[in-house]
Amino acid sequence: MRVLLTGAGGFVGHHTLEHFLKTTDWDIVCVDRLDYSGNLNRLHEVLSHYSEQDRRRVSFVFHDLRAPINPQVRKAIGTVQYIVHLAAGSHVDRSIEYPLDFVMDNVVGTAHLLEYARTCTDLDLLVYFSTDEIFGPADALTAFRENDRYNSTNPYSATKAGGEELVVAYANTYHVPAIVTHTMNVFGPRQHPEKYIPSCIRKIRDGETIAVHANPSKTKAGSRHYIHASDVASAVLFLLRFNRSELLRQPSATLCQKFNIVGSQEIDNLELAQIIAHIQQKPLCYELIDYHTARPGHDLRYALDGSKMRNMGWQPAPIHDRLIHTVQWSLLHHRWLEI
Repeated sequence: MRVLLTGAGGFVGHHTLEHFLKTTDWDIVCVDRLDYSGNLNRLHEVLSHYSEQDRRRVSFVFHDLRAPINPQVRKAIGTVQYIVHLAAGSHVDRSIEYPLDFVMDNVVGTAHLLEYARTCTDLDLLVYFSTDEIFGPADALTAFRENDRYNSTNPYSATKAGGEELVVAYANTYHVPAIVTHTMNVFGPRQHPEKYIPSCIRKIRDGETIAVHANPSKTKAGSRHYIHASDVASAVLFLLRFNRSELLRQPSATLCQKFNIVGSQEIDNLELAQIIAHIQQKPLCYELIDYHTARPGHDLRYALDGSKMRNMGWQPAPIHDRLIHTVQWSLLHHRWLEI
């Protein structure tokens, strides 16, 4: 088997590469343009732990998906049976500042990949990596199911929803074998330091105050189903290995199945910071901040219903175990907190 992994130098991408190397004998073609979110150092660290024989299974193609996949890039990629599309702009604050860049990355880039995919005669499955944020904020009693209506509240989520709709359209119009996954707030080693968990690790280590997003009255912190990147990668591989006829069978009118990849439990951001402080055995200094005033376009709570994947036989590892490992690893490899 041969898999094309877009965004392999990114955070989720390099963990997916590592998981595929560890658990399959597939050849892996990595495509990335290596910008602020794509980092060759991640790939180097991952590959350095594998034998020369395993490293030969990995090839790298430098390409920016904002441009079409031309014949030279197509030749470099070669024949693939799977495509896992992880390349995307994913930083909400950046999307608010540079919305058109996110349109190019997440909508136009996905369109170019789909144009390539519909000419791949050996393609078994394309996986499009989407986000919980396309559904918008969830009240205390809501957990969104896979086919619930979009309610994007920022340019990042809107462009991911746009890419998702293109995948559904190509599945129905051109019969591209494709599925969509939604996940939320991924964490783990080598994450960009501006993200909440590595930021908490660094600030608690240095005795700095953490801004915790809360409701307008500052009485309740925002919450998420945080999930480790290795669990996300295992879920993607689980779907790739699942019986294809069952995987693509859809009770609705469309040909594109969707799957929520959800962490083991919901944790509010203050509790999360407290856990990280406890692991470090350091005091926590924090300030509750009105989430919307501080960061327009952000939502207090996101929630997905993960029952579909659980009923299929997949589940993530307990979050507390994953947090302990991530904190300890990050403190030991502290340069990843400073980049």
